[in-house]
Amino acid sequence: MDVSRESATRRAVRGRVAIRPFRASDSIEALTRLLHRAYGPLAKLGLNCTAAFQGPEMTRQRVEHGHCLVALDGKALVGTILVNAEIPNTLGAQFGRPEVASLHQFAVAPQCQGRGVGSLLLSRAEEYVAGQGLAAIALDTAEPDPRRVAFFVRRGYRSIAPIQWSGKTYRSVIMSKELLGG
Repeated sequence: MDVSRESATRRAVRGRVAIRPFRASDSIEALTRLLHRAYGPLAKLGLNCTAAFQGPEMTRQRVEHGHCLVALDGKALVGTILVNAEIPNTLGAQFGRPEVASLHQFAVAPQCQGRGVGSLLLSRAEEYVAGQGLAAIALDTAEPDPRRVAFFVRRGYRSIAPIQWSGKTYRSVIMSKELLGG
């Protein structure tokens, strides 16, 4: 696809996609299936990412302890991101800054990847964190997935440190971004 057609496709998808907080009436099962589909390619590579295998009860628990945003294309669930702004934050503590927010369960439906949905979700999550008065945001992502790492680098995140989480078959990299106005 040439650059002008790709840009037009991104604009069309962005124009159709609505980002909003997850509601009690939304389906935890549908959210769990989205996570499984989005993280499935990593699971096929042997990476045991939590979101690739978690059941609906774990999804519910994680959503209840954060600010979950969803992306909808019409009525279709096409993306999600979970913000944890509770302090102290264990992910932030990994690099000596427990006062930062963290991102989790960041997923875009495979058929929508590369079309700007993830960028929209990430922007809204960053806006939410800044609105909570926090100056920074952190995340961890699978180090063996250079595409994901590069996505965050393009969005202004910097690599802080590699980490080997207990029970994981891969190393992660902790990344962070300073937010304006926090």
